[in-house]
Amino acid sequence: MLKNTVTTKMKMTVFAAMLCISGAFFTQTALAEGDAERGAALGYTCLGCHGIEGYRNAYPSYRVPKLGGQKAAYLVIAIRGYRDGTRSHPTMAAQASSMSDQDIDDVAAYLASMGKDTVASGGSKVAGIEEVATCAACHGQNGISLSPTWPTLAGQHEDYILHALMQYREGARKDPVMMPLAAALSEDDVKLVARYFSQLDGLETTKAE
Repeated sequence: MLKNTVTTKMKMTVFAAMLCISGAFFTQTALAEGDAERGAALGYTCLGCHGIEGYRNAYPSYRVPKLGGQKAAYLVIAIRGYRDGTRSHPTMAAQASSMSDQDIDDVAAYLASMGKDTVASGGSKVAGIEEVATCAACHGQNGISLSPTWPTLAGQHEDYILHALMQYREGARKDPVMMPLAAALSEDDVKLVARYFSQLDGLETTKAE
């Protein structure tokens, strides 16, 4: 039984790595350069929620995600998802609905420019935590992604990571990579992953200068 469990975890990790590589082909359009200065004018209202430490979504209740230091290309993917219906959130969908691709690129560049730069380093290991090792195949061993299109998870709010993973499990968020991986996790696995990455040093709450 133990051997079968380990083999399954190893297969999940290999599967995750393969999906990371294939997922890059689906997200090449998100790599456009944005104008952070223009994005500051367009996206200043974002700080009404994301710029307040510990600000909570009303229902369900969870802290809105930290964006300071997040990957610009990933933010493009996320905002387009709310605009195009692959992510579900009434406020975010309303904010994104009238934005062009260039608007989104510019806002993403602005938000990514805030907070400290997060870079991969030797950092803490994930040995013995198979669920986290699977996530690390794409999101980085210390939760800081090596790919511009995969989000940094280090330092993100625990309850937000939990909420996002549950949305992937339930199909409320559509993503060809995350949906099958999240579906393979139990609720206890999801809680473990969320707690682990939230305790690492990384993302910050965005703050206006």
